[in-house]
Amino acid sequence: MSEQDRKKDENPSEISQTEKDYAINFVTSSAINRISLKFLLLYVPILWFSGYIALAIFFDMSKIINNWLITALLIPVWLFLLYFIFVFGLSIFTKAILLIINMIHKPREGVFKAEEGNQDFEFWRLRTELKKLALWFMNKGPLPWIVPWGFRWFGVRIDFSSHLQDAWVDVDFIDFGRKVTVGQGAVVMSSMIVGRYLIIKKIIIDDYAVIGGVSNISPGTVIKKDTVIGAFSSTTFNQILEEGWIYFGIPAIKLKPNKYAEERRDKIIKRDVDKQIKYEVPHEVNIDEDKKELINNHNKKEC
Repeated sequence: MSEQDRKKDENPSEISQTEKDYAINFVTSSAINRISLKFLLLYVPILWFSGYIALAIFFDMSKIINNWLITALLIPVWLFLLYFIFVFGLSIFTKAILLIINMIHKPREGVFKAEEGNQDFEFWRLRTELKKLALWFMNKGPLPWIVPWGFRWFGVRIDFSSHLQDAWVDVDFIDFGRKVTVGQGAVVMSSMIVGRYLIIKKIIIDDYAVIGGVSNISPGTVIKKDTVIGAFSSTTFNQILEEGWIYFGIPAIKLKPNKYAEERRDKIIKRDVDKQIKYEVPHEVNIDEDKKELINNHNKKEC
């Protein structure tokens, strides 16, 4: 009889308890399995005041126009504008509540007990539920730029050159480089519940990285420049993906070098299909004058 079987016979609860303690549930901010009513009650005042502001603006503008026919004809325009007023209201009230919460308990990285009563776990759930409401409405909007704006508003370092194409990305402890693409259905998790433990670890995604659709990026992952992760792949905790490689699999492993990775600065690569050649065309980059000297010094150091 094996040692594990002997222990199971002596104390069957001991083995099952250990397995439960470390079972990977892949629970992240996109799907919390223990939602508390006390957190959801915060949605009521946020939705109420945001909706009130949108309707108040609508009725005020209707009074100014003072013509029911023009108002009726402008209903599509009103719906479009009121949606964004409502979303911005959600963002403002959510950010105000988050500022108060963060003064009481500052977010931090680490491994914590995922149980009620643990402050790090409770405040993580609270912050997650608050941000999820505003970001859900942003994701359903007609303009794609509003999603990066929402992440920037909530403290994520991301610029408008990156694209989160209907993916779920956590809003704490993630740094994006330039022109990062996250495919549809991908999940980027800086926080994960594994059994009875909550793991929070910063994720860094460098310039020009591509994350394929329906992929899972685990806490602590570092994706370096010009790295591609294939669709339906997963990284492991604290995994470092080297620069300029294509990764694929569960867990993601090196597949081949990313030979198409090129330095993208002041040149555009064009291809002549008939002659089967490609050539570079210089173009002016829109850079502030005070930043050009810094870039020139950086290029000299690289040379």
